Amino acid sequence: MQCMIEETNVVRPLANYHPDLWGDRFFNYTPPDTVTQGQMEQEAVKLKELVRQELLVIDKDPKERLVFLDDIIRLGVAYHFEDEIEDIFQKFYKKLYVDSSYEDDLYYVSLRFRLLRLHGFYVSCDVFENFKCEDKSFKDCLASDVQGLLSLYEASYLGVHGEKTLDEARAFATTHLTSFATQLSSPMAEQVAHALKLPLHRRTMRLESWHQISFYESKSCNNETLLKFAKLDFNLLQILHNKELRDLTRWWRSLDLEKKLPFARHRLVEVYFWILGVYYEPKYSYARMLLTKLFKIISIVDDIYDAYGTVEELEPFTEAIRRWDKSCIDQFPSYLRVMYQVILDTFEEIEQNLALEQRSFGVYHLQKQMGVTCQAYLHEAMWRRQNVVPTFDEYMKNSIGSAGYLYVIVAAFLGMGELATKDAFEWVDQTTKAQKASCILARLLNDIASHEFEKKRNHVSSAIDCYMDQFGTSIEEATRGLQVYIEEAWKDINDEILGPKIVPKPLLLRLTNLSRTLYDVYHNDEDGYTTSTFTQEKIATILIHPIALS
Repeated sequence: MQCMIEETNVVRPLANYHPDLWGDRFFNYTPPDTVTQGQMEQEAVKLKELVRQELLVIDKDPKERLVFLDDIIRLGVAYHFEDEIEDIFQKFYKKLYVDSSYEDDLYYVSLRFRLLRLHGFYVSCDVFENFKCEDKSFKDCLASDVQGLLSLYEASYLGVHGEKTLDEARAFATTHLTSFATQLSSPMAEQVAHALKLPLHRRTMRLESWHQISFYESKSCNNETLLKFAKLDFNLLQILHNKELRDLTRWWRSLDLEKKLPFARHRLVEVYFWILGVYYEPKYSYARMLLTKLFKIISIVDDIYDAYGTVEELEPFTEAIRRWDKSCIDQFPSYLRVMYQVILDTFEEIEQNLALEQRSFGVYHLQKQMGVTCQAYLHEAMWRRQNVVPTFDEYMKNSIGSAGYLYVIVAAFLGMGELATKDAFEWVDQTTKAQKASCILARLLNDIASHEFEKKRNHVSSAIDCYMDQFGTSIEEATRGLQVYIEEAWKDINDEILGPKIVPKPLLLRLTNLSRTLYDVYHNDEDGYTTSTFTQEKIATILIHPIALS
């Protein structure tokens, strides 16, 4: 393969990204002394057992049990009780159509519907017919039930295609919650405002648990044992996450890419924050470390295509990635040699580690998806050079690759041990409806958030540009049009959650969580990855500031 490239004085599409915000903050992290941490862990073990006993009380009222279960999930400690929770949901599901208690309670019916669907149990939206008038509209008397409306609002986001009842439920609940949001007293006022900004189903557990601990503490009837356990667990996880980030920072510094590739976004802390939304639990520590490295690599590759490389340089580089051709590296420009060597070294290290468990087969699929992603990046670079605005359909077809999420899904599976079978990786290669949906979300939420920033330089047309050009709309109309695609994508993901389990639930949860993480980074028309001052406070919340225990 002929790929000799000479670096010349070319005009490059530099973005002038701001530098890293964190300096040595995590590089120099020192955990609490072993005695202090040991005492925290011992106390957590005692509290955990008390919470477990409370969860398993046999004669607990069904509503009381479901509310307690919801509290456990919201507070971020459900991972301690996975088997118990699965068993409880199985029992609730079996009794769904024979237990008529609380069937007139909008809060309970909506909560049960949401939690069962969230955990993969199909419940018909006909359960809400009891709350409708003869003309099939929701009863006006429900407007005074704030807690019930909030529960209905949250449940409506678990809908799939064709469920008109849930679309109507969302509109009904949103209208009434918005109308009297300013009239509510604390803490309900804060909870409603929080939900209207973004529903639970689209929030990541780690960041959300911080908010929910605050809400729960302000409740007059909270369970003090559960509250204390949630706070302690939050702080123990924060210690673990800081240790991981310290080690990742040392790995990143050893590559010296901030010096060698200064044009790129150097956002290791932001990437790790992103990955905490995918999995934050201790048992996924290796998976988290691995995914952070692989995500950081594809981010730099994205910047090479988007903010530095020329098409003439990128075409042979793309071909080398697609063929996984190591022989060409010496003929690349220096910046591509540096990047390709990092890719090869990192992939080889991962393959060797996974080979110890006879699980290296996943690396082949990672290489394949990196090729798909780079090919899509190249298409965008060619559109930029030719000053072409593709049709919206062309852009969206390419976005399945350019979003980078097929690569990221494979990378997320790699460290998950026996759950990630050959069939699971082949499932990703098939690019199912849910995977496409996750890619569409990644592309559209990114484009909506970064549109204004990217217009300041020579950049490929975004989804907004393509939509405006094809349909002759304004920016505002185009954004509303893209929101329709976003809602449809979520229904595809919900459909996968409720459908036949082709892959184990924990793997499917990674895909769902990857979709949720997008709202931590791209929200309120802000690209919190490129301009990471927008995510700085969120990062500090879960990685720097422990929660006061008293």
